[in-house]
Amino acid sequence: MEKNILTSSRTGDQCIHVKHSSGLDVYICEMKGFSSVEALFGTKYGSINTRFRTSGDADYTEVPEGIAHFLEHKLFENEDCDVFELYAKTGANANAFTSFDKTCYLFSCSKNYQDSLKILLDFVQKPYFTKESVNKEQGIIGQEIQMTNDNPEWRVFFNLLRCLYHNHPVKIDIAGTIESIAQIDADLLYKCYNTFYNLNNMVLAIAGNISADEVLEICDQCLKPCEDKGLESVFPDEPSEIVQPEIRETQPVGTPIFNIGYKCAPCSGRERLKKSMAASVAAGIITDASSDMYQRLLNSGIINSTFGAEVFCGDGYFSVIFSGESASPEKVRDALAEEMEKISRGGLEEKDFQRIKKSTYGILIRELNNVESVANLMINAHMDGVKPYDAIEILSELTSSDCTSFIRDELSADKLAMSVVEGAVQ
Repeated sequence: MEKNILTSSRTGDQCIHVKHSSGLDVYICEMKGFSSVEALFGTKYGSINTRFRTSGDADYTEVPEGIAHFLEHKLFENEDCDVFELYAKTGANANAFTSFDKTCYLFSCSKNYQDSLKILLDFVQKPYFTKESVNKEQGIIGQEIQMTNDNPEWRVFFNLLRCLYHNHPVKIDIAGTIESIAQIDADLLYKCYNTFYNLNNMVLAIAGNISADEVLEICDQCLKPCEDKGLESVFPDEPSEIVQPEIRETQPVGTPIFNIGYKCAPCSGRERLKKSMAASVAAGIITDASSDMYQRLLNSGIINSTFGAEVFCGDGYFSVIFSGESASPEKVRDALAEEMEKISRGGLEEKDFQRIKKSTYGILIRELNNVESVANLMINAHMDGVKPYDAIEILSELTSSDCTSFIRDELSADKLAMSVVEGAVQ
């Protein structure tokens, strides 16, 4: 195995990338002087991967929504015991999550990382599903779905996605629906596991008080070689137009909450990273507490300190979402549309751009001194098709004209939709 040293030309930070003989990509960042360790073992498999095939399949397989999340839950149970019982003996704090485009199993610890790493690599490679355990899990996840359906923040977000996306599965709840998870059985779980949990589709990222040689030795002991199956995941055609401009829903909230989103053209790899940087800085300028729009809306009582923005992107989707609380969310939407038009005509103020760019750059640099952030940086970069330090390089080269061009090209009024959750009228 060849150790490939990845270095940031801006900061001098380094990590190691190894393509293990098993097929697994391994990222290691030795952080001397730190006392903790963070490890993530992940697969590029999330809620949006509902249609796929391998090189040996004649046709595409379509699976029920929510199966990636269901599979994540089931992997923590093996034939002998619950995995958390094993971690309790090493003192590690373990968890897992499923997002739209990935599933990750992780632990953090301050000692015995070698034993915890062996547990992590072992149980993720040992699926154990039975009819009885699947039926039990359907009830548990069904309750989880009902809980999120009662969560106003969750509802306002997914309602916005339904406003923006016609066909892309990103609009579907990560956990699926009561109806979709009822279709899941042990055979289907094994099929998805054997397809997506192939080591050629997975990555290990570990950072902190570790030895690269020790980590690779454990990988040699625990990893079972996998043949690359030529996995292909496909998504339905998605029009560039939004579905509808608005959805309103009633929930028990004191103040109405809103998500206002722009549907942008999707892209991938380094192009997506550059676009997301431009979008993030542009949104940061608009939502900055010192901006004219923010101060005007705040002084009018239209927004409060919860007003903010995020860039939400992945395979086949890209949007910029503004969120907050407001008794008049339509006034926030109109103000945003006016602000985008104003910037499109006259550009951004250079001093505002430089302030937000430097602030964003500072956040990226600070994260390099955080063990958890570094481990997440490595695994996310790999799954996004870029290198761990590319974000710093791209942000350094970003200009105000890049941000203005993004606003002009992508944030037009016809791509704007709003989701509101408000309390019932008494």
